[in-house]
Amino acid sequence: MTNVMNEISAGLHARRLIPYLGTGVSALAQNTVVPASPTELAAFLGQQVALPRRARGNPWAAAQYIESHRHRSTLTALMDRAYAEPVKPVELHEILAAYAPPLIIDTWYDGAMRAALETCLPASEWGEIQGIPRAGIGEFQWYRAYGASGKEVPVENAVQWKTILYKPHGSVTPARNYLVADSDYVEILTEIDIQTPIPEMIRSRRSECGFLFLGCRFDDQMLRIYARQIMKRSAGPYYAVMEPEIMTRNEMAFLKQNNIRPVCISLQEVTGFIQESANK
Repeated sequence: MTNVMNEISAGLHARRLIPYLGTGVSALAQNTVVPASPTELAAFLGQQVALPRRARGNPWAAAQYIESHRHRSTLTALMDRAYAEPVKPVELHEILAAYAPPLIIDTWYDGAMRAALETCLPASEWGEIQGIPRAGIGEFQWYRAYGASGKEVPVENAVQWKTILYKPHGSVTPARNYLVADSDYVEILTEIDIQTPIPEMIRSRRSECGFLFLGCRFDDQMLRIYARQIMKRSAGPYYAVMEPEIMTRNEMAFLKQNNIRPVCISLQEVTGFIQESANK
């Protein structure tokens, strides 16, 4: 285990390892009231709207039902309510921000990683690209870019940023973009194999890097597709910090198929090791 952690540390120091954050990282923030997993988001939406049985327990189906029967504005308002309470960055967010990797992938809707970057890096050195819902925007666009100030900027500005925060599913901050309903993903999943929905700058930066999956679960087909396509044509190596006792058969198969090495320790333990390494 020490050897693999040394490899991870060296990759972060060399800026050749891209952190890929799942819901488990923000879930480390205790006493937060926002939904910290797909299961919790599905439960929240089910508390707000009476859902048919087929949509219960599945956030994407629940969101689709709300959009179809209550309008997109209602779904957006509910997502705003779900993530109204800012999630304070945990130590792991701050450590990763201080490493200033060329790219950080954050797959959940809270703004904790953005808040950590605001604290740890000069405003001129980072920015954010988010996936956006295309429903009702009247334009053919898959994503938007935002500077450290939160204002929308041309995507081309990302070339100048030392670190890009990529939120493929959107985020409550800074502009309330949420890819969450089944309909949001229909066109994306049709196009993602040819990489159209993934910004060119993201594809460019991953080409010489590997990935470090932190707090991720791969027990949902859509999440597996996104992870596979975002890491596509990257250089490797790949690591996933996951506790083996919670891994499903599908998750183990996914790791094996994509040459992702499981690192069987807790997020708290990996946080301590990365922090110790950063201080050396």
